[in-house]
Order: sequence, then C-alpha cells, then structure tokens
Amino acid sequence: MAANLNPCISLPISLSKNDFQDLIQKVKDWTIMHGGGMRSKTQFSNDSLTVVPFTLLPSVFPRSEFKKAVAIQPALNELTHRVSNDHEFLYSCLEKTIEVDEFTRNLFKLYETMRNEGFTQRLSLGILRSDIMQEKESSDDRIKQVEMNTIASGFGWLGVVSGDIHRFVFQQLGLLDKLSVLPENNALQGLSSAIVKAWELFNEKDSVILVIIENQSMNICDQRFHQFEIARQRPEVKVIVKTLTQMSNEAKLSDSKGLLVQGKKVAVVYYRAGYSPDHYFGEAEWSARLMIERSTAIKCPNIQYHLAGTKKVQQALATPGTLERFVKDPKKAAEIRKVFTGLYALDLDENGDKAVKMALDAPDRFVLKPQREGGGNNLYGEDIRKKLMSCMENKERSAWILMDKINPPVQQNYLIRPNQDFEKNSTLCEVVSEMGIFGTILCDGDEILINEQVGHMMRTKLTSCNEGGVHAGDGVLDSPFLIDD
Repeated sequence: MAANLNPCISLPISLSKNDFQDLIQKVKDWTIMHGGGMRSKTQFSNDSLTVVPFTLLPSVFPRSEFKKAVAIQPALNELTHRVSNDHEFLYSCLEKTIEVDEFTRNLFKLYETMRNEGFTQRLSLGILRSDIMQEKESSDDRIKQVEMNTIASGFGWLGVVSGDIHRFVFQQLGLLDKLSVLPENNALQGLSSAIVKAWELFNEKDSVILVIIENQSMNICDQRFHQFEIARQRPEVKVIVKTLTQMSNEAKLSDSKGLLVQGKKVAVVYYRAGYSPDHYFGEAEWSARLMIERSTAIKCPNIQYHLAGTKKVQQALATPGTLERFVKDPKKAAEIRKVFTGLYALDLDENGDKAVKMALDAPDRFVLKPQREGGGNNLYGEDIRKKLMSCMENKERSAWILMDKINPPVQQNYLIRPNQDFEKNSTLCEVVSEMGIFGTILCDGDEILINEQVGHMMRTKLTSCNEGGVHAGDGVLDSPFLIDD
C-alpha cells in the first residue's frame, strides 16, 4: 500500500550509514537525558530508564483538522461533565453491562454507594483526553473520535517532549526553517495548573496533593514530571504518591471525612491508576477507592467522571437525539456529532442483532471494544467474529460495543525503539497516527469554573498493527507537523 501523505521531508534521509547511525544514537541520548524515558518491562528497576520509543520525524497532520480538534475540546469537556451528573443516563447506559462485566459492576456499586450516602465534595476536576484519528475516506469532516479518556489521561509530559525531540532532529539536520511548523504544546503546565487550582479552591494551606499510581510504574517520566511541574508552580505544596494497596493500609478518614495520609489532609487526589482490573488485587484496593470517594478530597476523576468515560456511554451519546439531552445549542451539538464515528450497542435486542450481523458479515470494517482503558483490550478482524460467535445468545455480548474502524491516511517514518539494532531502526515504515487533545474542567456543582484545551499528544504505529498504546508496547511517540491542505 503506497503512502498517501507526503512526509515532512523527502525520504529516505540522505546521510551515510555511519552518519545516520550517529544521528539515531545522538537523538536517543538527547531523548533520555530530557525526560523521554520509561522503565523496562522486561528488566524492571527503580534505578534505570530505557528510552521511550519514538518516530525520528514528526508526522504530517492537516492544520485545519488540528485547529478543529483543539477548538472542540472545551465542548467535549462540558459534555463529559454534564453526562457524569446525569444518574438516569449513566444507569440506562450501563445497566446491561454491569450484569456481565464485574469490573464495571464494582465501579457502579461504588457510585451507587456514594449516591445513597451523599457526595461529600461539590468540586470536581476533570483531566480529559479526547483521542482522534483522521478518516481518509472523508472529504470534509476528517477527524473522528476514537474515545474519551476520563481517568489517568496520560502523556501530558511525553506529548510535550515528543515535539522537542523533533525540534532537536530538525536542528541536527540543519532544517531550521521547519521548526516553526511544530505547534507549541503546553500540556504539562496546563494539566498541572488545573490540579494546583483545585488545591487552591480546597483552601487549606497545609493540605497535600495525592497521586495514586500502579504498584509497578513503567510510565515514570510522564507521572513524575506532573509532580515536578506542580512543585515548580507552587513550591509550598507537598505531593504524596501512593498505590491503592498502600492507601488501604496507611490512610484513614477523619470524623469530618477528611482524607488523612502521613498525617496530612488531602486536598486533591489525582489518579494515574485505578482504571484497570489489574490495579485491584482484592477487597483492600476497592475499600481504598471507596474511602477516597467518601472523603472531602477533590477527586480527579470522581467516580461519576470515571463512568462517563466508559465505551457504553460513548456509544449511547452517538445515537440520534441523545447529544441534545446535554448540549442545548443545536450548532454546538452538530459540531460534536461530526467528530463521532459509527458506534453500535450489542444488547440482546433487534438493534443488537443487526449490529452483530454487520460485524459477522464484514469484521474488517469494525473494532470490538470492552469497557476498559489503557490499551491492548480491543478486538479486530477474525477475532471479532470468534468473540461474537462465542457469546451470540449470551448477555456477555452487551458488555462490548462495536465501532466503525477509522481508516487514517498512511505515511512513512522511522520508528526508533530501545535495544533495537541499527538495521531495524533505520528502516522506513508505513505508519498511521492518532492524536490526543487534552482538556481540563473544574466545576463547583453545575457551575463551570475552568474549561480549557491545554495541549496535545500523538502516537504512531505500523499500519500492520491494530493497537497503538505506547505503554502497551505497540505505539511510539510522535508529534504533528502541520500542513496546509
């Protein structure tokens, strides 16, 4: 399949083998020395980093589509907030799923407990990321939403460093005229300042910010840089880092429902874990999550926001007429609808049967998605057929949604990975890209205090690869090179 977008420079790069090898090594060194690192999955050590995988060059992306994605983010932030506060809608979206999906059921149980007891904190903070791809088959509305992330929306730092990697590459290649084409990206400052603003609104100067992390953190640079940026913006604020397991052993609620950790009251809880069943080893972690929800701390996200990010909610919002329940301005609703792709429920009813038939007839046209975050969970092609055949008459199928497969334009690039020999690193590959747009929203009940788009990230993968998660090992970091159509 020929590349159908011209790369940002003519390829292959015209350097001798030695000079090219030297360039790759230099860029790898620059990347790891400037915070582009991850912990190794295979040789995990708290004391070492391996270079994060990245594209040697930025990938081209139409300026008009980039601007469109940036402009619509505040509307998507607000939509998420409105959805999160509509109990009837959340229940109608998830009632069938919670019968068959234990993880979503546990989350929903937690939400119901809080509804019955009464939510303790009116302030809510959303750090969101709307993932989009271009649809090459479409002439005008080319950007389509893959999903909305409402918990642990990562790459606020790695998205920024990706652009810096490419600035360094252009400088090394003497292509200084191209530097201005890489858009500015202040995601880290924007995301961190939203957390700081929430801390300020909590209004207790000795209170702390708590970050919940996985028991083994691979994505350490992305997490730590948020903490370092918070320290830069507000040096007096203490940031404490804990796992859910540690929280169950070490934290407690005061009589007035203050969340106490290391003797300090927590103002804001920022989750970088808790989105996957793997993060809950048993009752202890669920109890810790419930304790946090019961507390007066501002949760990022609270349980309502977490549920608002499920695939079933995304699918329900795409059904005709549903968006207007939350977006009263018809023009704004129409703009949002343009970025939705085809999404279909698989419930045991007539519509679900139709969707199953569509998928069985042409599995390559779709993606099958469970209610999970973090990459590596979706099914494609023949695997869709197998899965649907196995639960054809079974309620289990309603735990999944079917989505039209987006066909993004293909281009060429070099994928640089750690511990890969030079021959592989220097091979031109056919790749496709996915962009993530970051938004922050801070609300007091229904009143929106802050609602902003704050930056972007980009991931790229081989055309032969279905999943695109960098953390999961398939995707690599990238940044957009904006072109006029």
